Amino acid sequence: MITRRKFISQSGILLSLSALPGALVSFAPAGTKPETAVFDTIIIGGSYAGLSAALTLGRAFRKVLVIDSGQPCNKQAPASHNFLTQDGEKPAVILNKARQQVAAYKNVTFYDGLAISGSATSNGFVIQTQQGHQFTGKKLLLASGVKDVLPDIAGFSACWGTSIIHCPYCHGYEYGHQPTGIIANGDTAFELAQLVSNWSKQLTVFTHGKSTLTAEQLQRIQKNQISIVETTISQIEHQGGQLKALYLADGSRYPLQVAYTRPKAIQHADIHQQLGCELIPQGLIKVDASRRTSVPGVFACGDNSSFRSIATAVYSGSMAGFAINGELTGETF
Repeated sequence: MITRRKFISQSGILLSLSALPGALVSFAPAGTKPETAVFDTIIIGGSYAGLSAALTLGRAFRKVLVIDSGQPCNKQAPASHNFLTQDGEKPAVILNKARQQVAAYKNVTFYDGLAISGSATSNGFVIQTQQGHQFTGKKLLLASGVKDVLPDIAGFSACWGTSIIHCPYCHGYEYGHQPTGIIANGDTAFELAQLVSNWSKQLTVFTHGKSTLTAEQLQRIQKNQISIVETTISQIEHQGGQLKALYLADGSRYPLQVAYTRPKAIQHADIHQQLGCELIPQGLIKVDASRRTSVPGVFACGDNSSFRSIATAVYSGSMAGFAINGELTGETF
């Protein structure tokens, strides 16, 4: 076991962990393998969902390993909203506080690294990391989230998560009643236009090419005085990630304060595929109400299998923790 001071210097999270008594903390940063031979549960992903599950399992005296590469999908967002007691707080602050609280449970170990492969055994699951370490767990929880595939439009990535956003429940209040764009086509464009019209009536749908909206969808959108622009978007004008306008291929400029879109999202890791977990048509891992996947002993929570929000991630992590502990208890009782 390394010293707490050495871990802090290596991991770069001094602010979040400096108040913890060293005797209560169990860490294994990159390059160091935890001593536990077999964990009750291995959690891949140490963001909101993974930490929520780790808290539940830690409080059930389970030996837990959290493998995390430090890449939460909302790292660009300036603030988190619609999460009770934390409304308006910076995501990193919430995450660091959560990690600090989970780290107080000595039976929860953190490993700073990237899980790259997994396989089932007669006794559970074996996980390999990019650093060359191997871990064994009786149960496996996938909480590694998703990553967005952004369109190749100049300025788009700089605004993503700040002023080009996916969820009005998370950020819509701050941009309410302002010039707003919908960058989407077909069913997605219709669904977003209908939803976001609750936050702003100054709406324009940019299909970024020929519209694939149905005649009925077009009629309903136009009935609500929402314009539809089919010209291709050539560039996003912004200042430090704050959207200013869309430039189109014909040279026209549309001033906007915010735009909503739903880019394609893919699983952040492919361990679910290696293990044979089923996906639903939206590309998310198929789970039941208790977060069980189609593979016995494998669970999933957070963005990889549900609606994207911190509140949902925390809830799904708790549910996974309950179910995992229930299975472990049933197997030994």
